Amino acid sequence: MDKKPVSKEQLEAYGRLLATHPEIERKGKNLLYTSVNGHMFTVFSTEARLGIRLPKPEREAFLSEFDTTILKSYGYNMPEYVTIPDALLQDTETLEPYLKMSYEYVTSLEPKPTTKPKKKK
Repeated sequence: MDKKPVSKEQLEAYGRLLATHPEIERKGKNLLYTSVNGHMFTVFSTEARLGIRLPKPEREAFLSEFDTTILKSYGYNMPEYVTIPDALLQDTETLEPYLKMSYEYVTSLEPKPTTKPKKKK
């Protein structure tokens, strides 16, 4: 399956969104994402669609309100992630509370043990 590249407009909109929460660091080179304590909470799919991870009640409300779907990447559903419609990605003000909610959700989860070797000082 070919990966669709993230457009310049999407990248700029993602940057504006992440700038609303300076504690959040964008990661990845080929697969852009954010994570905290070993849990991803935003990610661009292989189809260049942004997904945000939300708790179940908020996820269901988001799917209904914005008439969108669960995010798919590599042909698989990512059940806790909603697909952000491109028009909504451009609307930082509307999307910002969902980024905050997503960050708070994953920080409430048990941290995953790291698999990366620690850098020596």
